[in-house]
Amino acid sequence: MKNSPCFPIRPTARLPRVLSRLTAAALFGVLAFACVAAQAASAENGKAAFIRNGCWQCHGFVGQGGVTGPALAPNPKPLSFITVFVRNTNGAMPPYQKAILSDADLADIFAYLQSIPKGKEYQSIPLLNP
Repeated sequence: MKNSPCFPIRPTARLPRVLSRLTAAALFGVLAFACVAAQAASAENGKAAFIRNGCWQCHGFVGQGGVTGPALAPNPKPLSFITVFVRNTNGAMPPYQKAILSDADLADIFAYLQSIPKGKEYQSIPLLNP
């Protein structure tokens, strides 16, 4: 296949290598952000941001989920997943741009969701075990 002005390199020669490097760089950037943000995050500030931004209205005050929003805690999805979803959602939840919900606030909300303890097992509640 000859080189053309529209596509100057052979697709089989360099494109996969270039794409894999770009993918690796993008993944590294997301993971680096997640690591830095998670280290500097505050669960206390995250709870305030969770309430201030109205997350509780669909997801409940402790991220337990409800009729309109899925459970977020305990065991939330990774911060990188939450960040991409919150910024780019096109479903029932409106997207939150950085001007509305900063990356620091998202990291704090993630820390808050991680801090929520798992509920008791039903076997440990006497009323539920006749």
